[in-house]
Amino acid sequence: MGFHDLVLLFCSAWCVFYVGSCSAQLQSSQTQVLLQLKKHLEYPKQLEIWRDRWTDLCSISSPGQVNVTCKDNFVTELTILGDDKPTTKGRDFDGFAIPNQTLSESFSMDSLVATLARLTSLRVLNLVSLGMWGPLPDRIHRLYALEHLDLSSNYLYGSIPPKICTMENLQTLRLVDNFFNGTIPSLFNSSSHLTVLSLKSNRLKGPFPPSILSVTTLTEIDMSSNQISGSLEDLSVLSSLEELDLRENRLESKLPAMPKGLISLYLSRNSFSGEIPKHYGQLNRLEKLDVSFNSLTGTAPSELFSLPNISYLNLASNMLNGPLQNHLRCSSQLRFVDISYNRFVGGLPSSLNTTKSEKIVVKSDGNCLSGSVQHQHAVSYCTEAHVKKKSYRVGIFVGLIVGILFIIVVLALAIIITCKRYFPWGVSEQHLLHKTVQDSSYAAGLSSELVTNATEKLGREDLPTCRSYSLEELKEATNNFDNSTFMGENIYGKLYRGKLESGIQVVIRSLPLSKKYSIRNFKLRLDLLAKLRHPHLVSLLGHCIDGVVGENNEANVFLIYEYVSNGTFQTYLSGDSPGKVFNWSERLSVLINVAKAVHFLHTGMIPGFFKNRLKTNNILLNENWMAKLSDYGLSIISEETDACGVKGESSDSWQMKMLEDDVYSFGFILLEALVGPSLSAKREANVLNVMASFNSQDGWKQVVDPVLQATCSKESLLVVISITNKCISSESWSRPSIEDVLWNLQYASQIQGTADGG
Repeated sequence: MGFHDLVLLFCSAWCVFYVGSCSAQLQSSQTQVLLQLKKHLEYPKQLEIWRDRWTDLCSISSPGQVNVTCKDNFVTELTILGDDKPTTKGRDFDGFAIPNQTLSESFSMDSLVATLARLTSLRVLNLVSLGMWGPLPDRIHRLYALEHLDLSSNYLYGSIPPKICTMENLQTLRLVDNFFNGTIPSLFNSSSHLTVLSLKSNRLKGPFPPSILSVTTLTEIDMSSNQISGSLEDLSVLSSLEELDLRENRLESKLPAMPKGLISLYLSRNSFSGEIPKHYGQLNRLEKLDVSFNSLTGTAPSELFSLPNISYLNLASNMLNGPLQNHLRCSSQLRFVDISYNRFVGGLPSSLNTTKSEKIVVKSDGNCLSGSVQHQHAVSYCTEAHVKKKSYRVGIFVGLIVGILFIIVVLALAIIITCKRYFPWGVSEQHLLHKTVQDSSYAAGLSSELVTNATEKLGREDLPTCRSYSLEELKEATNNFDNSTFMGENIYGKLYRGKLESGIQVVIRSLPLSKKYSIRNFKLRLDLLAKLRHPHLVSLLGHCIDGVVGENNEANVFLIYEYVSNGTFQTYLSGDSPGKVFNWSERLSVLINVAKAVHFLHTGMIPGFFKNRLKTNNILLNENWMAKLSDYGLSIISEETDACGVKGESSDSWQMKMLEDDVYSFGFILLEALVGPSLSAKREANVLNVMASFNSQDGWKQVVDPVLQATCSKESLLVVISITNKCISSESWSRPSIEDVLWNLQYASQIQGTADGG
């Protein structure tokens, strides 16, 4: 081989090595996403190996804790495991951050999932025991390529997102040891490829979802240690199922049929009744069967003991009765049998006599077995007459309880009918009940216990609780409503600035009382407004009714709100406030705050508050430049008013035509944040021209505020432009939900944060 041949060979080898090594290098955007995840998880020590954007994250790992697998410059597998894996048992968690256990109060599952969604090739995701807390966002389904998801041993709560059922590539779902407390989604279908579903050790309620029966690819189901109730249907259709664990729930049907390929079956500590089905003795692959601590009756099928692969058989603490076969044949694989605390009589079969075989452990206490078996009851305890007598007593007791309940129901119905006849206002009031399913934009699916705690903590600001004020107190606060305290007037009345005796600065709104409500109903509505406490809502501190409600004479109501010091968002967008100019990141922060407030108004009560007059001049900024929404929810206490008749608002304003749609109105807030000057005076044609510029290539450069163009990431800006277009669609059915709007804004903020270097 000549010199030139050696050179060519060396060059070829070098090229192969170089290309191979380069193929393992991540795209810079993927590296930035991983570093952003490190920030979201609050820099755990496991991720100290991820030093900076120049680190080859695909080539370094921490065995047993951190692993990143890459293919074609994209992350395909991500595993981060915490140091310890606490269980829900013994953990006290009320839906808020716990020092030294969860991540901090500033942690957001929404933001974490929004960042993960940028790993578009991710197939395996394991984030275990990292202290993550909060509801699992429905948008987790945007990880469309995901095949394996494990979020075990964290502090996730609320409902399991229904859209997780639409992830057709998902094969393994593990959400073990969390605090999910809603129902299990019932949207599974035959197109699913799910093989492992593990939801053990949560607080899940409701029935076993019948839609799971359509997922014939399932090999393992573990829903043990929850609060699942109701009955089980025929499970034999799950032909691939090998392991089923439903221990420690509240199921109360007869034992259902099982698939023939089952290997492990755990149904203990429920309320199953009836006899053990005969076909259980034909489950030839069964190795472990546990039906202990139920209410099973009848005899124990002898076939269970002789199944060819059975090694563990637990029938303890039921009401099984009758004798066991003298010549009971046991499988050669059988190593443990527990028949204790039943009603078995007769002798213990020789095959279960542990004195003759040391290979098998047998527990038989608490029966009525004869011979040398210890710790047994007298035979009379287990006779049929005794069982019938006990059942008879139970029947009398149940009948008595049912009778009492029936009488109570009849009396209650009589009272309700009487109330409806003589107190018709009760019908309208019952629609103002507080919601107990969701609490805020972060708490979809909370239990009533968590909602109570969340409501208390949302109201824990440095502000007094809402109370009733006298007119004299308000006159003193405003110097008898002096002109110097007058702030302005809009559709909902006049505004005055005042200072309470306690020194707290407030804004007092005066508006005429609606005559269509009774005094009881009106005060109930005021109480509901007072309960709307959220970090991004201007808090109602009190109210005062001047006059007699429902009579012909004039009456007014005064609403006392917290004072928000830095003016309106519109002022800073229009350039009327010298010295402060909002860049793109700051505008996004304001928009996200307002979107969270609107989402809370839509979902925090039943029914939600939807007519909230969303405009940039109703967005106030406090001393820390945090946005707070004002003028929300007032439609429930005011007379219906034509929005176009408001002084200072054009009758041609496109926004006013569909004021009742908060998402539509929010679209105009987005539009004002993008183009700068207020749109409230623009005509429809001008708005359409702006939208047309957005839709043309680079046309946005002609209309977007130059301040934004100088401070924004183009990708981040285009995300907001896209969602703005959808919000201001002329067809209401095509508009996004406020949750989708919030997700897009948070996603845009994540992109901008990455562009700004974190």
